[in-house]
Amino acid sequence: MIRIKHGKIGILFCSILFFSLFVTFAFAQSTEPNNLKAFDKPNDGGKNIVVEWQGISADTIGSVSLISYEIYRAETVDGQFENIGLALKGSTQYEDQSTIDSKQYYYYIKAIYQDSSTVSGIIGPVKSTAQWFNNARMNVLILTFIICFLVIWYIQRAKKGQKLFVRRIAGLDAIDDAVGRATEMGRPILFSFGLGVITDVVTIAALSILGKIAKKSAEYQTKLLVPNNDPIVMAAAQETVKQSYIEAGRPDLYNETNIPFLTSDQFGYAAGVDGIMLRERPGAVFWQGYFYAESLIMAETGHSIGAIQIAGTTAVTQLPFFIASCDYTLIGEEMFAASCYLNPEPQMLGSLKGEDSSKAIIVAVLIIVVISGTLGVLFAKPLPFINQAFEFLQNWFTAK
Repeated sequence: MIRIKHGKIGILFCSILFFSLFVTFAFAQSTEPNNLKAFDKPNDGGKNIVVEWQGISADTIGSVSLISYEIYRAETVDGQFENIGLALKGSTQYEDQSTIDSKQYYYYIKAIYQDSSTVSGIIGPVKSTAQWFNNARMNVLILTFIICFLVIWYIQRAKKGQKLFVRRIAGLDAIDDAVGRATEMGRPILFSFGLGVITDVVTIAALSILGKIAKKSAEYQTKLLVPNNDPIVMAAAQETVKQSYIEAGRPDLYNETNIPFLTSDQFGYAAGVDGIMLRERPGAVFWQGYFYAESLIMAETGHSIGAIQIAGTTAVTQLPFFIASCDYTLIGEEMFAASCYLNPEPQMLGSLKGEDSSKAIIVAVLIIVVISGTLGVLFAKPLPFINQAFEFLQNWFTAK
């Protein structure tokens, strides 16, 4: 028989007890969520609380089969907690999007295992609130101030009578020549909005161009034809032409039947316009609006009758066809500048100049970012500050 002294038995018992407590404590630390935090989500419109916890070590080493986390919430610390959501294994954050602003909430997390579960401590109270300003979007605020300042500054300059440079747009300058040519030939003028509707910005811009053409046609007593694909656009076109004839002092020349509605069908409309061109043989044709696959069909018909054609659209897929088949083409934003170009009022002229200046600044900044990014890659080791500057600019512009 092995004889053990009483002192050694006590030491052995204490060692076993200490080891058991250590294992229990270590297991508890590794199997239950800890470092629980709950806070109002920053830079939002309220009604959001973020709950964070430290990932369980067993989740990464695989010693315990963790399945998921359950998030529980109550309005009082001793109230009844309800399950409000589930976070998958490996998650360390959950966003509660069902809160009421200025109301207190308490949370705890339950880790779900295959055979058991562990619960964290309770955290709270925490409230959700709406922030007045999103600090992460400071870039938008600064750019907005710059654009507004430039627009207002140019408007004030235009009101004082200062001359603001606007580059020449050949297609708009050619309107008078096209109308004059049709008048000399004794042939009418045809204007088409394409398949655009009244809610399209390009259609609204085309109405201003129509007003200029209608006024000239009234002065020259030249017939103006405006076939339409949309009845609402037809009504707007009739009012625009009527007003232009009144301003020209020739309301007697206005004829509503010259601004008809053909059809809403795409190729039916194209066939109708082609038929009008072949019968009336206009001397000048204006394609101003939004066009689709019918653009080349109609433009080729206009070319076949020898008409001078001026097109304008924001449909990038149809621009190549207009450029190839028409005499002049307004490309993209030249359509939107038409109102200001044809009638340079201070407000419109200042807005146009402010917009163009803002675009120039943005393009310059993009060039700087591209150059700094390229140099940052080429000279990363000798000049690390270039790459740092590039990352700063990139993060600043892409902040959300």
